[in-house]
Amino acid sequence: MNGVGGLATDDALPTVREILALDAVAAGVPEVLVGDAALDARVRWVHVSDSAGVARLLDGGELLLSTGSGWPTEPDELRTFIAGLVGVGVSGLVLELGAHYRYVPAVVHRTAAEHGLALAALHREVKFVGLTQAVHRRIISEQTAALHARDEVRERFTALTLRGAPADYIVQQLAQTLAAPVLLENLSHEVVAADLPPESEEELLAGWQLRSRDAHRRGGAGPDAWLIVPVEARGSRWGHLIALPGPSHAAGRTSVLEQGAIALALGRLADGDDDTWARIGRQRLVEHLLGGRFATPAGAVARLEAAGLPVRGCDLYGVVATGRGLDGDADAAARSLGGRALDGRPVGVGAAPSARVLLLSLPAGTRFDDEAAARFVALLARRGESADASGAALAIGAGAVDLDGLLVSVQEALDLSRSPIPRGARGPIVRRSQDRPLVRLVTALRDDHRLQELGERMLAPLIEHDLARGGDLLDVLAAMLAHPGNRTAAAQASHLSRSVFYQRLALIGDLLGADLDDGETLTALHLALLVRRSGAR
Repeated sequence: MNGVGGLATDDALPTVREILALDAVAAGVPEVLVGDAALDARVRWVHVSDSAGVARLLDGGELLLSTGSGWPTEPDELRTFIAGLVGVGVSGLVLELGAHYRYVPAVVHRTAAEHGLALAALHREVKFVGLTQAVHRRIISEQTAALHARDEVRERFTALTLRGAPADYIVQQLAQTLAAPVLLENLSHEVVAADLPPESEEELLAGWQLRSRDAHRRGGAGPDAWLIVPVEARGSRWGHLIALPGPSHAAGRTSVLEQGAIALALGRLADGDDDTWARIGRQRLVEHLLGGRFATPAGAVARLEAAGLPVRGCDLYGVVATGRGLDGDADAAARSLGGRALDGRPVGVGAAPSARVLLLSLPAGTRFDDEAAARFVALLARRGESADASGAALAIGAGAVDLDGLLVSVQEALDLSRSPIPRGARGPIVRRSQDRPLVRLVTALRDDHRLQELGERMLAPLIEHDLARGGDLLDVLAAMLAHPGNRTAAAQASHLSRSVFYQRLALIGDLLGADLDDGETLTALHLALLVRRSGAR
């Protein structure tokens, strides 16, 4: 389908412009009278006729060759004749001058121009049989090549389907095949996966949902129109594939996109009710964002908003959720607060394997206090606000109003999530970076090599000891720092008896040559430990 509800267009068919450039046509010294976009019409076949009733014999897509000898003579009848050719979908009209007409009648020229019908005049006599043979040879040759190209495309995307390729990879393969940007959107016109030139993300994705709805409403028309194909099977529609304007393809751009849609539809059928598209799309987006894999901040904002996460004019939070059973829909939980959320479990950001990294957007001025956070984490537990979230914890970064602030907030939440939770604490536990100034300081200075060197130098004796002996001195130090002034609680958090715990502390003091009762020393050690954990991968 080309556009929405339109007639399929075969890229393999030659255009009127290409046919007029053939040697067989050039021999007749063609003069283009109505051209421009009309010359881009595709030609399915060439038909030769001088009959005034030829329109009823045509199916559309033909290039009509004529001397005009049987045409009507009255201007009104000529106007009706040309309009009839347009009505059946003729691609173009070529009139040979000399035998009947010395020039193209003005009414023919004017009517063709009014309807956008390609019109050319031949000033020399040509053998129509030779001309039709040349054109048909070109059409058949290109159609044969198109069949081979379609077979190759079908085999490629069938193999992707059998391998269970994820949606974002299928979209990437489509973009490479078509040499054009390709996007997969859900039924809410939110971008699930996209393969775009990084430098064009802002331009292509800005105001995506409005532009997408408008493109669906207008359908595919014109050289700059989007090619839109539904992804559907067995009466269910999950979204649309969209290819932005690009070069033609031997198999036909529509045919290529349809093969991708079939692969995606079969994948959805195999997944059942599991919303794999959205999950993988969110995960990839979060992973790329945290990894800094975006060309410009404006492009990243456009991609987030196209995926359904408002950024501009909103209160933004980086959130890390940890604990068993927190596998509910983060976006649904955010909607209960009037906002939206994207989530993922990106590899290599230093969080626990079960952690969910959430990008939370709330309307400006929305309260996100501990009560709202507890309600949010309860909904993440899938069973609603009555769910048991006693083992859950939320680490919340500082509020932000732009992308840079959101990235800092996410990193603060990640750093905070690595800090030990007090032993015996019952959830849901809500921790905020704004209440942990050292965590925020480490996040702000995490890339400063001097801070990293300081942390490594201070903890080196403990690191070397643990590596050589399989020890737990770093964990013991972390427990002591998490329970300042309460060594009993620290020993319990370390799962050690008090006597063994005190022995570990004495060894730590000896290895570091430091007084563990000195406040400044403890602060420095706490900072060094936070630096080490924030750099863990």
